[in-house]
Amino acid sequence: MSASEDLPRPVRRPRRMRRSDTIRRMVRETRLTPDRLVLPQFIIGGLNKCEPIAAMPGRNRMSIDLTIGECEKAMAMGVRAFVLFPAIDPSLKTPDAREGLNPENLTCEAVRAIKEAFPECCVITDVALDPYSSVGHDGLVENGVILNDETVDVLARMSVLHARAGADIVAPSDMMDGRVGAMRAALDAGGFEPVSILSYTAKYASAFYGPFREALDSAPVDAPNIPRDKKTYQMDPANAREALIEAELDIEEGADILMVKPALPYLDIITTLRSETTLPIAAYHVSGEYAMIKAAAERGWLDESACMTEALVAIARAGADIIFTYAALDYARWTRD
Repeated sequence: MSASEDLPRPVRRPRRMRRSDTIRRMVRETRLTPDRLVLPQFIIGGLNKCEPIAAMPGRNRMSIDLTIGECEKAMAMGVRAFVLFPAIDPSLKTPDAREGLNPENLTCEAVRAIKEAFPECCVITDVALDPYSSVGHDGLVENGVILNDETVDVLARMSVLHARAGADIVAPSDMMDGRVGAMRAALDAGGFEPVSILSYTAKYASAFYGPFREALDSAPVDAPNIPRDKKTYQMDPANAREALIEAELDIEEGADILMVKPALPYLDIITTLRSETTLPIAAYHVSGEYAMIKAAAERGWLDESACMTEALVAIARAGADIIFTYAALDYARWTRD
């Protein structure tokens, strides 16, 4: 008789539920389908233009005509929602970001074209000043200070322009105080009550945004009286309870969806907000998170599909109902294959 035969045998054996792929799939707790993903699209002017983004392998800045082609491919794979980020000509950028209020700007043009091509898709627009600002901030700057209330007024007007162009959801990513309430009031007054607000509720001053800022050329400029970073309005990465304050305010002001950004370093924040509200929770799997896996996979250090899938499932497991990710098409293809 071996020594092991003298030991008590376990009655409960969790491994029974892992013994085959069929059983594992049957008892899987978190199921992430492509229709829960949002694909970010970087838009540039012109026709038939495609510019690879070096820091984000597999992602490109594309003219509207090519973007429509990618949207068609995405929808065929089950990804039906898109968030638009305009990379505008530097000559159009000004300190007051006035191009953001041009009803014929790149964002509005792209919204109209995509909704005309695919009325059934969901178009989400980024509402912030940094794509249009010559100083690279999400708000207006005066004497080295980001102006809150003056910025909110511009954001509210931007949201109405996007809604008029056909946006289904407007997404303020600026982190100015009171902007959700101002946008809701402006949208309702303009007859756009059905347009939803997805608020970047807990957007942290993260080091993981680098590739995105390269894609849009939207980093703060190095100039006198211009803050070098966004720490006076984006959240401190060390803070968790503050996210509950932001969520409470956004809910009171009329937000329809709450966003946590970035996702992976802030899974605890996603879980906390999920437990505190019945509203849908979105999370942004940001450019740095995406680029790290891509770069490691290119060197043969990681299995790209396995690691990217694990990351996205972790975000969903933490409580996110909606995930913004540059890997949306890859994930849809992997799950289909």
